[in-house]
Amino acid sequence: MPGTFTIILATLPIATVFLLLVVLARSAKFSMFVAYLVTTATALLVWGTELNKVLGATVNGVVTAVSLLYIVFGAILMLYTLEESGGIRSIRRGFTSISPDRRVQAIIIAWLFGSLIEGASGFGTPAAIAAPLLVAVGFPAMAAVMVSLIIQSTPVSFGAVGTPILVGVRTGLVDQPLVEQTIAPMAFHDYLMQIAAKVAMIHGLVGFLIPLILVGMLTRFFGTNRSFVEGFRIWKFALFAGLAFTVPYWIIAATLGPEFPSLLGGIIGLLIVVPAAKRGFLIPKETFDFPPRNQWDEAWVGKLDDLEDHNAHKPLMPLLKAWAPYVVVVILLVLTRTIAPIKGFLVSPAVTIALDDLFGSGINARVQLLYLPGTVLILASLFTYFYHGMKASDYGKALRSSGSTMMAAAPALLLAVPMVQVFLNSASDTLASMPIVLAEGVSSAVGQAWPMFAPWIGAMGAFVAGSNTISNMMFSLFQFSTATSIGLGAAGAGTVVALQAIGGAAGNMICVHNVVAASATVGLTDREGELIRKTLIPMAYYCIQGGLIGFALLTGNLVWWAAAAIWVAVVLLVMSRNRGHAAVLATN
Repeated sequence: MPGTFTIILATLPIATVFLLLVVLARSAKFSMFVAYLVTTATALLVWGTELNKVLGATVNGVVTAVSLLYIVFGAILMLYTLEESGGIRSIRRGFTSISPDRRVQAIIIAWLFGSLIEGASGFGTPAAIAAPLLVAVGFPAMAAVMVSLIIQSTPVSFGAVGTPILVGVRTGLVDQPLVEQTIAPMAFHDYLMQIAAKVAMIHGLVGFLIPLILVGMLTRFFGTNRSFVEGFRIWKFALFAGLAFTVPYWIIAATLGPEFPSLLGGIIGLLIVVPAAKRGFLIPKETFDFPPRNQWDEAWVGKLDDLEDHNAHKPLMPLLKAWAPYVVVVILLVLTRTIAPIKGFLVSPAVTIALDDLFGSGINARVQLLYLPGTVLILASLFTYFYHGMKASDYGKALRSSGSTMMAAAPALLLAVPMVQVFLNSASDTLASMPIVLAEGVSSAVGQAWPMFAPWIGAMGAFVAGSNTISNMMFSLFQFSTATSIGLGAAGAGTVVALQAIGGAAGNMICVHNVVAASATVGLTDREGELIRKTLIPMAYYCIQGGLIGFALLTGNLVWWAAAAIWVAVVLLVMSRNRGHAAVLATN
């Protein structure tokens, strides 16, 4: 077991990011540059990590960052193409016809459409698609990014057709002697399906409130009255929309497995909620809108907020024609992720850029360019060019604007991802990697109370790694072994692993990668710390509530269920009354 001083040193990379980015509100570029230097120095001088391993991790991080920038470029190009073609005008009008209420629009676009995209693609794609779409229908850039990040929680564990479970948890547990001995005679696949069902159940019990918290955050930070209560007035519709997704989501996970809960849950939710919203079902009479554009805080505004409508003089495009590019995106994502021959070709070595054994470190970098969501988005933009009958000059303008917006995000991502990779690959002959040392330190300190802290380890993994899948790969076995060490059997250990997945999903709300990438899609720069301070509120709710429910499931004690209910009431009460604290979190 590492000593206390070593555990404290393992916190340096995360503490540096949090201090500079969140507390001091420095830019992501500066914060991640300093964090990279701190992480590298700690790895080399304290952990004894070999230099070639640090170099290999750095290059792998750069390759991953370029892949993320490619996705960002595709998402921005999609929006600019629709803006130049006139499609956004129709989409904007279409959402107004469903409901002019911005709370309803946020729930439909971010919560339901975003969950559908998460289920099909994952890896931050929902925020990259939903945020610019929200800006296009009239949201301030910062508001669009915030609500897009908040929904990066409940659907994430089953994103990319179940990758965080089927790859993340499975890779962490499969063929491990401790796991096989503990679950015997159960087959590993059956045990994994049990974990998936528990993940869906806990997500459902925690996540059905996310739309309500989302609209409360929206009105508190971006409404004229700066009030959580204004968002909570739509509580009936928000809970209805939350359950319209989470109930089918849980049923699908329990019956079909982890591939389709988020994807099908999003589709079913849209089919239920959109017609209901058109009829005004459970929607209060008063309509919420943002202040007039000239009253917006400068910090709210991104490059896309200043887009001019060049097609105001043209007839309005039919709504189905305007939405066709997004339909193409969904279809292509589903086909490329679910049809085995297509997926097999797109991820095959023949079309994969591979950098093996970087600097002799054993670290490999891979780029599956055709499989990345950026390719799907670029193809959809080309489809838009032809289907909407665009001029070449207009499409060229969209390309140039997209390129310049992407480049604004490049420095932060090109520093953030290498820092993360060095942190993850810091293991040496004498010490485990820094995140493992951190987790071991926490587990030794809390003992039997570990299930309450299990989600926080998952969230920490996602915060630094930028991925629920990687967090699950890193910590699933650690969570399993910690659970057995405190006397929990196979079922209890499975619940603790499920809590790891819950926290790993919640960590996506504050993940630097996601924040930088989503901000870039709306042209919002140097506001990453402010966004993280906002999304810390729902992330904390998610991890604490997940831990309470996990304890209730493990003990069967009604006291813990009561504690979970009380925690929800406290969160909503504090959000509705404690305006001063929220203001501190939201300002520099």
